[in-house]
Amino acid sequence: MFSLEPNMTAPTDRTRLRRAHERGAYDADSLHKVLDATCMCTVAYVIDAKPYATPTLHWREGDHVYWHGSSASRMLKTCAGAEVCLTVSILDGFVMARSGFHHSVNYRAAMLFGQAFTVPDDEKEAKLDAFVNGLWPGRMEGLRPNNAQELKGTTVLGMKIGEASAKMRSGGPVDDDEDYALPIWAGVIPVEMRVLPPVPDERNLPGVEMPGHVRDFSI
Repeated sequence: MFSLEPNMTAPTDRTRLRRAHERGAYDADSLHKVLDATCMCTVAYVIDAKPYATPTLHWREGDHVYWHGSSASRMLKTCAGAEVCLTVSILDGFVMARSGFHHSVNYRAAMLFGQAFTVPDDEKEAKLDAFVNGLWPGRMEGLRPNNAQELKGTTVLGMKIGEASAKMRSGGPVDDDEDYALPIWAGVIPVEMRVLPPVPDERNLPGVEMPGHVRDFSI
């Protein structure tokens, strides 16, 4: 049911699925696919024994995941060197069953636990460039370079993908056997996030053309 890659740990008490375990996966490929399918995650952490959860953008490089923000961010200051929980959730559809109890959703999700670390200053710019180019290949090469003040005001955190699990559901409803005889519509309402046509900045200089990585951007 589950496959383990050399760079992944076995399920732990925190990551092992206790319900609907057939939807779970702990291998690197499954986790990477979920993490790479979206650029938005939520990072959970604790301040003064009180829980917080902050949405932010993330990117993956190999077996590490990264996120960034202002160096003044309380979240980033708290997470650096601390245990955190990073989650990703993608809604793929509403599953309409023949009873309210069996309604569900199709989804892809991942949960990661680990100790966040601060990316050193001499590696920070390369990580930020990788984030931008990961979304829009070649974008950084045509931009004004980051200046020293911008880099000083930005913190990049990373975390190794080790103690983690993915959970997914797909397909139609699963009803009680006797309910299939009821004259009730059942099925799936698919849901997707889509990219709309780019909207140019009204202050673009005359003659500046839209680059291909913007025109052809997709998710």
